[in-house]
Amino acid sequence: MHADYQLIILGGGPAGLSAGLYAARGRVKALLIEKGAPGGQVLLTDWVDNYPGFAEGISGFELIDKMTAHVDRFGLEKKFTAVSKLDLRGPVKTVFLENGEQVTCLSIILCTGARPRTLGVVGEKELTGQGVSYCATCDGPFYKGQEIAVVGGGNTAIQEALHLTKFADKVTVIHRRDELRATKIVQEKAFANDRIDFLWNAQVSKIEGNANGVNNVKVAFKDGSTTDLAVTGIFILIGVAPNNEILPLDQLQVDDAGFILCNNEMETSIPGVYTAGDIRSKNFRQIVNAVGEAANAELSAEQFLAGQEHEAGQH
Repeated sequence: MHADYQLIILGGGPAGLSAGLYAARGRVKALLIEKGAPGGQVLLTDWVDNYPGFAEGISGFELIDKMTAHVDRFGLEKKFTAVSKLDLRGPVKTVFLENGEQVTCLSIILCTGARPRTLGVVGEKELTGQGVSYCATCDGPFYKGQEIAVVGGGNTAIQEALHLTKFADKVTVIHRRDELRATKIVQEKAFANDRIDFLWNAQVSKIEGNANGVNNVKVAFKDGSTTDLAVTGIFILIGVAPNNEILPLDQLQVDDAGFILCNNEMETSIPGVYTAGDIRSKNFRQIVNAVGEAANAELSAEQFLAGQEHEAGQH
């Protein structure tokens, strides 16, 4: 069986870079493909304070720089180009690049990641990482003693609002309906917490701030009235969307939201195809578990490749 590479890794975020590191150190003939600069969602995070080994914290950019330098030290081959589609059927997998080129491999790790669902309002993009956040676990500790807002009404939003009360003096939940979608027990905890207020039938219309960060959120109600919230941070927790546009969803097993299903060894429903990071169907999306999953996926891929070589030798 001839293929250009033993292993191709799709995606250059923490998961992809970690898989690439293990592959390069394991002397696997591997290629990492990333459509833009390495980093993924980490680049949306101004400061990472919960990644082990960096006691004083580290910027998202610097963390990715260090990860990239690490894989470069072991000579990982990288290609920066967009992928148009994949064919994962059969023992040799084909990756079709947007420039018309095709590359083949015997195994592949899908680390295409996810993206937070956004509001699409004025100020959101400009102030992302400067008061606009999509991860309470990542950024909550920066808001000690401050007043902040949370957008959303599902389990994630309300659980994260409760988490944020460990740091903020006041958390205002902005929800577009007149009742929450979170489970009753989560709702009861939120309603009993005197640090959480609610704005019902409300939507954010604009996020305002300056070089120092967010300082105001404009809220519009269904009845036509408006109000201003003087907050220093806003957490937009309305879900995440999988970056699965290039994935052959007719070949892979995915959950209802389009995230890839796999077992504990990161094996998907297709032999030789693995996944790691935010594209994987799971409850928690953190840098540290993306890195661990990637190591698991690459080691599983190595086992698979060794088995293929053994079978070829027998024949």
